[in-house]
Amino acid sequence: MIEWLTGFGPAALKDHLAAGTTFEDFFAEAQINPQASSITGVICGVRVEDIEDPLMQKIRYLDKLVDELAKGKPMAKILRP
Repeated sequence: MIEWLTGFGPAALKDHLAAGTTFEDFFAEAQINPQASSITGVICGVRVEDIEDPLMQKIRYLDKLVDELAKGKPMAKILRP
């Protein structure tokens, strides 16, 4: 799910974790999936598609994906092919 959203593979994710990369730097280096804009809905009481701050929107995209997985939605539907 994180790989789908950011383009980072397992090794790159491990490197970011080891380095303590901030969310700002993590998402600045990410190649956000073009389908990410199809992520809609409410997370933490806010519609993700209405978030104006680009960094916060990317963070909330990830929150929304994790939330859908936690609710039992199939990965095939979560990743919006």
